[in-house]
Amino acid sequence: MAYRNLEITNRGAVNVITVNRPDKLNALNRETLNELGMAFTQAAYDDAVRVVVLAGAGEKAFVAGADIAEMHGYTATQAQGFSRAGQQLMTSIERLGKPVIARVQGFALGGGMELAMACHFRIASEKAKFGQPEINLGLIPGFGGTQRLLRLAGRGATLELCLTGTPITAQRAYELGIVTRVVAPEALDETVNALADQLAAAAPLAARRILDAVLEGGENAIDQGLAFETQAFALSFSTDDMREGTTAFLEKRKAVFHGI
Repeated sequence: MAYRNLEITNRGAVNVITVNRPDKLNALNRETLNELGMAFTQAAYDDAVRVVVLAGAGEKAFVAGADIAEMHGYTATQAQGFSRAGQQLMTSIERLGKPVIARVQGFALGGGMELAMACHFRIASEKAKFGQPEINLGLIPGFGGTQRLLRLAGRGATLELCLTGTPITAQRAYELGIVTRVVAPEALDETVNALADQLAAAAPLAARRILDAVLEGGENAIDQGLAFETQAFALSFSTDDMREGTTAFLEKRKAVFHGI
């Protein structure tokens, strides 16, 4: 389908979703949230897609935040709906069942940082900046920032970023566990593409179960999480991919997985 605020391309089994509002630093308005929801739903149900890369158009920003001009006139009820829509999108990305890589080349602030944190990998340029500056607007993060940041970086870092509103460098974000890798700007695409290709070649059913075990099992007590892991491990033995993977190992060849 045609999108007003996104560009969608495919590179083999890798689906690339680009927020394309460079004149607004790719800010998230309600229409863009809706389009992202549709794009990720399409990727979720397309068996040909094994990995999603999420990017922002231009060099200045991944996503610089929510669209303040649109939010300025919101009532409390409208703001609640906007927050819920953003949180639903972030959760749908996190629970997509396929690996999602955020390619972060510039500002990832506010809703942009929340969007990146919903992805499973965050590959950042050395020039990238991360932050939750909502307090400077008299607001708090509304798309899950207080919760995902807490789980990624701990209470101290979350309070620092959210209460001061001061952006941090990609290197500092890496040190806090927010960013997966930091690379030179000229190496960003090569690094993202290499990771995406590696993930696309992996067993898709096993990848889904790993994501489920970490994300869902990890939200429970360890005994429940271990039980979840055991069940997912056992189910893997019913797949052709498991037979292919173990046979390929014994035959000393590269496995070819089909997701069955």
